[in-house]
Amino acid sequence: MNNERGRPRNFDAEDALDQAVEVFWRHGYQGASLSELTQAMGLNKPSLYGAFGDKEALYLKALQRYREQRLAGHAAQLATEPDARRAVEGFLQGMTDLFTDEALPGGCFIVNGSADTGSANTPAAVTEALHQGLLANEECLRERLLLARDEGQLPKNTNVAALAAMYLSLIAGIAVLAKSGASRRKLQGLLVCASGLWPGPP
Repeated sequence: MNNERGRPRNFDAEDALDQAVEVFWRHGYQGASLSELTQAMGLNKPSLYGAFGDKEALYLKALQRYREQRLAGHAAQLATEPDARRAVEGFLQGMTDLFTDEALPGGCFIVNGSADTGSANTPAAVTEALHQGLLANEECLRERLLLARDEGQLPKNTNVAALAAMYLSLIAGIAVLAKSGASRRKLQGLLVCASGLWPGPP
């Protein structure tokens, strides 16, 4: 039972944080109201502040939770798949599946949230965390492509940094389209086109 002094007796911090992830994923930092967060998390405001800190602190925890639960597995697969082209294609497919999952808010938590960056109403720490989240995906791609070039799976003259940035741009574009309601079939067509951009022979 909720009260103004403490948390519910059956309070589950991880479950409450998962609910916050969904609210922030759907609405971004600015669009997510404290009333919606407390309702989704099953907490009153004092309990929320006591368990997670203020809205900024909660957002940063939710972003980290999203990266650990939704992105880490795809990054690991990207790194461990020995065939570089298959690894990148699998990464793109995994992101597309995530962004179009009807059981989830739609799009990408990080890309959706980035729409709030640059505003005076968005804390600098939130902006930086979102920026680092994008860079982390780009770095995963760059490292895998560097290895591919070293192993001869890409031509020696491949501009790995530009290729990684191109794939990140594709992921961000797919996220925006998915959030706006684009069908999975349409996005699969983009992945087919992207496959043809792999440098070197097919």
